[in-house]
Amino acid sequence: MDFLIVLASLAFLMFVAYRGYSVILFAPVAALGAVFFIDPSLVAPMFTGLFMDKMVGFVKNFFPVFLLGAVFGKVIELSGFSKAIVASVIRLIGRERAMLSIVIVCALLTYGGVSLFVVVFAVYPFAAEMFRQGGIPKRLIPGTIALGAFTFTMDSLPGTPQIQNIIPTTFFKTDIYAAPTLGVIGALFIFVVGMLYLESARRRAAAAGEGYGEGHINEPEAFEHEKLAHPLIAILPLVMVGVMNKVFTNAIPAFYGEKVSFIPAVIGKVAPVVQQTKAVAAIWAVEGALLIGIATVFVFAGRTVISKFAEGSKGAVAGALLATMNTASEYGFGAVIAALPGFLVVANALGSIPNPLINEAITVTALAGITGSASGGMGIALAAMADTFIANAQAAGIPLEVFHRVASMASGGMDTLPHNGAVITLLAVTGLTHRQSYKDIFAITCIKTLAVFVVIGVFYASGIV
Repeated sequence: MDFLIVLASLAFLMFVAYRGYSVILFAPVAALGAVFFIDPSLVAPMFTGLFMDKMVGFVKNFFPVFLLGAVFGKVIELSGFSKAIVASVIRLIGRERAMLSIVIVCALLTYGGVSLFVVVFAVYPFAAEMFRQGGIPKRLIPGTIALGAFTFTMDSLPGTPQIQNIIPTTFFKTDIYAAPTLGVIGALFIFVVGMLYLESARRRAAAAGEGYGEGHINEPEAFEHEKLAHPLIAILPLVMVGVMNKVFTNAIPAFYGEKVSFIPAVIGKVAPVVQQTKAVAAIWAVEGALLIGIATVFVFAGRTVISKFAEGSKGAVAGALLATMNTASEYGFGAVIAALPGFLVVANALGSIPNPLINEAITVTALAGITGSASGGMGIALAAMADTFIANAQAAGIPLEVFHRVASMASGGMDTLPHNGAVITLLAVTGLTHRQSYKDIFAITCIKTLAVFVVIGVFYASGIV
């Protein structure tokens, strides 16, 4: 019964998300409904002490990233830089390869350390312009961005700085370059099969006479100036974000040390505020990089941007608020579900799968799907079962690097179910619904999940790492 309650809660949230209802409203309903059927007396304590605590914690940490990412995307749009880049790419590779261009741009940003959510905000203006000029249906934009940002550069390629590739290092004592050959094989599989799927969808739409479409919402602002910026200047803000993110990631811990503290200037005796640098260095780095990216746009196109910034920034702020609250609600939902007895039933049942690598892959991707979070599901799975996985690895003679890569890749598989925060953010930013675009995101999800088992098969067949 505990298991069925968790399953029903998850199914309900996926259903309402797919039908277009607000996750901000229904995530607590789904989570607390499950709590009610287990122990009604815990509804209020779980809501205040766990759901709201996790939700507010997420907002505290990530709202500035969402806000700056949205503003960055907006100024790139208002400056005409997005149109300049699009025009250059079309000249170089042709209108029909718009999807490949967007996937590559997303991949470069993600592999450069830019947050997945920031990539969505930054790339959408380019994607909308390219798809419009290429006559490609707008409904295919989310699947295209998902392939570039949420898959092979997130957790497959060795060395990616995304959190999904960092979490396993703390459990298996590996580094972010673990199992490089297997990671590259998995990344190539995802990229090739994903592009084949997207191109097939584009050709079917073209054969049916379907174009970009009319009456869409959240369309980027039209750029009215005839003269476009030089493409090297237009792409400079994106380059600055990627480069400065790396610079700040290294510089912040060196400057502040392990922690920084200060005493607020208030009346009366007050305890010092202590901030552990390690916990926020990555967030500070992204925020600083985005600020420099925004400043770069103003340096080269300030006059153009300022004339429309007052009105344009309102839409960016509204989009950032919606995306943050959607994702934070999902974060709270996952925390409540993970605290219920039924979640333990699922975790224990998954632990009975005999093959150690398949056991790990299914456990991680299933828990990521239930919680709606790649990092959350993997963190829960490894915290509970890392010792078991290590013992199984030693017994079977499998390098822990392989367990690292399998866990990392599996976390980014079934996590992108309809209630996933990144999926909801992607659809909100692009102004599309689950009904219009989730099918393509789910197809990419299936390809991503299949890649994990391809990598496991390659390892058992060849022994390469």
